[in-house]
Amino acid sequence: QVSWDDAMEFCARLSAHTKRSYSLPSEAEWEYACRAGTTTPFHFGETITTDVANYDGNQTYGDGSKGEYREETTPVDYFGMANAFGLCDMHGNVYEWCLDFWHDNYEEAPTDGSAWNADGVRDTRVRRGGSWNYYPRDCRSAYRYAINPAYRFFNFNGFRVVCHVRSTP
Repeated sequence: QVSWDDAMEFCARLSAHTKRSYSLPSEAEWEYACRAGTTTPFHFGETITTDVANYDGNQTYGDGSKGEYREETTPVDYFGMANAFGLCDMHGNVYEWCLDFWHDNYEEAPTDGSAWNADGVRDTRVRRGGSWNYYPRDCRSAYRYAINPAYRFFNFNGFRVVCHVRSTP
């Protein structure tokens, strides 16, 4: 039950506490991290099953079969299925907030991976990753969803943080 504002406040407090810069990932950063160099719908291949991700197992995607519907979140790395970057649970479990305002398409999107906040729908933010109680198609690396950032009463919203580091010449 994490709203976008809750996630932003966490990032601000973490930044203040650690003296490092943390934020939600931009939509581009999230997808890059999820894909980890792959081009398939999921970092592990063309289809998904409940043996590798937490979603509504009563539904199928591609050649996948029906599976277990757990009806709640699972612990981090429950499936032991990290991507090539070592990130777990990028597909399913909880939708993850991104920093960007919602845009219907990628026309005129930033090309540097930064958040896209200009000329977007200001009362709508982007979530990525799918959830324990939704369809497996929502778990695809490219799937994106628009939602009001104030929604906090859904137990399928979560977030990741990005630590911004300065590069040295």
